[in-house]
Amino acid sequence: MQSIDTSFILLILSTLLLIVLARYTLKKKPITKLQKYFSFMVLSVIIICVGLVVQKICFLLFSTNPIYFEGFVYIGTCLFPVLFFLMSACFVKNGFEFKKRYLLLFIVPILNIISVFTTNTHHLFYDVYSFNLNEMVYGPIMYVHLAYTYIMFFTGIVMLIKHTSKNSGFFSKQSLLIITGVSIPVIINILGSFNFIQMNVYTTPISFSLAVLFVTFAIFRFNFLSITPIALEKVVNRMSDCYLVLNDKNVIIDFNRPFLDIFKVKDTDLRNHPVSDLNKNGEFPRIESAIQTVSVSSKTVSYDIYYKHVKKYFHVEFSSIVDKNIFLGILILFKDTTQHEEDMKTIKDNQDMLVERERFASLGQMIGGIAHNLKTPIMSIAGAAEALTDLITEYDISIGDPEVTSEDHHAIAEDMRSWVEKVKTHTAYMSDVITAVKGQAVSSNDSVDTFTIDELVKRVTILMKHELKHSLVDLNCNISIDKDFTLRGSINSLVQVIDNIISNAIQSYNGQPDSIIDFNVDIKDNTLVLSVRDYGCGMSEDVQNKLFNEMITTKGKNGTGLGLFMSYSNIKAKFNGNITFESEVRKRYDFSHITPFVLKIVLICCIIMEQSLYFALCFYRR
Repeated sequence: MQSIDTSFILLILSTLLLIVLARYTLKKKPITKLQKYFSFMVLSVIIICVGLVVQKICFLLFSTNPIYFEGFVYIGTCLFPVLFFLMSACFVKNGFEFKKRYLLLFIVPILNIISVFTTNTHHLFYDVYSFNLNEMVYGPIMYVHLAYTYIMFFTGIVMLIKHTSKNSGFFSKQSLLIITGVSIPVIINILGSFNFIQMNVYTTPISFSLAVLFVTFAIFRFNFLSITPIALEKVVNRMSDCYLVLNDKNVIIDFNRPFLDIFKVKDTDLRNHPVSDLNKNGEFPRIESAIQTVSVSSKTVSYDIYYKHVKKYFHVEFSSIVDKNIFLGILILFKDTTQHEEDMKTIKDNQDMLVERERFASLGQMIGGIAHNLKTPIMSIAGAAEALTDLITEYDISIGDPEVTSEDHHAIAEDMRSWVEKVKTHTAYMSDVITAVKGQAVSSNDSVDTFTIDELVKRVTILMKHELKHSLVDLNCNISIDKDFTLRGSINSLVQVIDNIISNAIQSYNGQPDSIIDFNVDIKDNTLVLSVRDYGCGMSEDVQNKLFNEMITTKGKNGTGLGLFMSYSNIKAKFNGNITFESEVRKRYDFSHITPFVLKIVLICCIIMEQSLYFALCFYRR
């Protein structure tokens, strides 16, 4: 009796513990499908324990036949294995849905329950009932019940083992706890059935309580059976990127260690909290709208953010988690792009520096032309001033002279007016030169202005005038559209691009005099086309393949290769345009391979021919 009393006390304690666990489970938010199956498991064990407690109390106080309570006890006993199987299936299979065919699993338990309630009539479940299991005599249906129970338990355990082995090759901590817990009642009942140990009716529910305790610890210690295999857990915690996993209710259910380390948060502030709590201070902009988009359309959404608290850049990617067309949740991946952003900033700074260097280099080439362009009008203005001075002196002397008529005064005034008009023309030209040079000299290439084709062509011709004249090259400007046609963008950038292309065209002649470059402005297919055409040596196929793709030059040490490369970038970025080219390599005769000896032979032959011609001419005159 003492053992029975001790077992009964343990049963009461187990019952109270299960009730506490059940209340705690149901209070845990949000309630998932897995929690529901687990709660039903706990409830089935509570039914067993409460039934046995009431059975024992009624027997002690009223000598009530204990078989009357056995039917109530077996409601939990028969349902527990099926509920464990369903919980294992939900644990293993993402998006597990209870289907009508699963109701077939309850046929055997229901028949067994009915058999227990009617066992006094047919004795097919119990032939002899006793508190001591070793004194019981079972009917055939009891063995059906035991076989079905073991099948459900073993099937659930095998599902867990197979699932964890498939993911990591060995068990996760959660599965080990669950398997250990469920194995306790199975092993005890097997040993008791073969009389290896002494058992009473309280042994099984107490062992079930231990199983529930193990499962509960696995659930609440490792976050609702969200198993992460040990190998996978180590991998994700060593990732440089971090992630969050949300369930279908937008609640954070998983994350890796780098997320906690980078964003300086605690795991208790994340797990089982709505993702909206993460963005209370607006530290993760657009996260709610991105989650909404992914939840509705299952499309991948991504954008870049700067997290000022840790001074890092992230590329955030939202992806839906779907299994067999069932939406399970969202994976939010934070890719650290800080190094990439810093590298891009360094590249941009270096690029800007190279652009400035190229711009100043081109300005240096223009200095001589600018001086020449300004020198001519200044000398003309000086000459006009001298002429006006002479006219003023002449007019001053003529005052009071009776021989000077009014017609003479009008003639002097007309001469003055003529010289003033010439001065205006020269000053206007100088103003245009200064405007053009200022536009290229001042670093304002990013400014957006509205300008006309006429203004563009005028600046190009002014800035290239000296280089063209010095190289003995003529620039033919053919404008096939209205000169007042307007463009919007950086005129300075466009002038620099055109000047660079014209300069390359000039150099293609290699100093050949009386050369021509055509600068055409036209509209084709509603697209403005600015074309520069030369008739020089052309480009080799190797240069053509690399043009615009990298900084390449054919000028050796005299070139950087930056001009056309940056011209292409400027047209793409600032005008949404494009640059294309056509080139034909022209063969030139190269005499550099001829040796001095051959040259001497040719020279001697020329002298002999010249002397022969001289003697023939002298003979003809005689």
